[in-house]
Amino acid sequence: MNHLHKACLIAHKPVFYPRLLCAALVLLTAAGLSACGDKEKKPGQSLVSVNGEEITVLQLNEEMQRANVQGSQQEAASKQLLESLIDRQLLQNEAAKEKVDRDPKVVQAVERAKALIVAQAYMQKRIGTIARPTKEEVEDYFKKNPQFFSQRKQFDMKELVIASADMNDQLKAAMDTAKSLEDVASWLDANKVKYARTQLSRTSADLAPELSTKLLAMPKGQLFIIREGDRTLLISLSDVRDNPVSLALATPQIEQFLFNKKNKDTADAELKRLRAAAKIEYLNKDAIGKAAASTPVASVPVVAAASAPVSAPEPAAPAPAASASTESNDRGVAGLK
Repeated sequence: MNHLHKACLIAHKPVFYPRLLCAALVLLTAAGLSACGDKEKKPGQSLVSVNGEEITVLQLNEEMQRANVQGSQQEAASKQLLESLIDRQLLQNEAAKEKVDRDPKVVQAVERAKALIVAQAYMQKRIGTIARPTKEEVEDYFKKNPQFFSQRKQFDMKELVIASADMNDQLKAAMDTAKSLEDVASWLDANKVKYARTQLSRTSADLAPELSTKLLAMPKGQLFIIREGDRTLLISLSDVRDNPVSLALATPQIEQFLFNKKNKDTADAELKRLRAAAKIEYLNKDAIGKAAASTPVASVPVVAAASAPVSAPEPAAPAPAASASTESNDRGVAGLK
């Protein structure tokens, strides 16, 4: 996801994945936690015995809760989830036979998963129940951020997507002299460079404020380049127009944004407290540096600033993701002429 891409909130119904896929996804964790299966079982609690290993009502109920199964779907879902548990147990049994649970990588993955679960449970306990934002808080945020709402702008853009390996000085020179994105496409055709065309629209609520400011300063038809790993985007700004959103329409999204922010602020405060009270010693800084240098770093998306909630009434079409190491040519985002 890049700074031209917003996170869309999509309400979705429960989906029950194919049994084998579900079983495969949980294999590592199940194998590492096999020692936890020796708990005493009450009469009537067991549902199935798989090579002597029992699957219980409690396990099925846990799966049902995690799947967020609705009342009308519970009967069908319970049968499917029970079959998934059987598949999982079969895989876990085979993993134990082959001592997969003793593989150092598996042990490490299980310990990491366990640490995350315990840490999240502790944080949830500390955070407790966060109050929902008040009407006054929502209205205040709406008024203080007109660029996201009452003065929201929409940017329509056209793109040519090429492989970064095809981005060279000749193409940059062609873009410098091109009067339109079609001129660039003609150059790519003449030089047998493969590309894909896309169109997208983003609003000032979706983009980082600094990018919105630069786009607003661009003339229509301005060309610029964004690099994102192995892809490069050749972009033309085709139109900028007003696209305001009312308080009534924005309220649900502002409420969710402010609620998430309260949770984050509370969690950050707790971590700050724990760090202040702890004795933390970095024992081998050289090793830390070497580990960081030898580990490939994934492309980090550039997203909208924390003060920009998703406020568009309709989700926009997906845009290509861009990395934090976004680069531009002389006509690019960083230095437009």
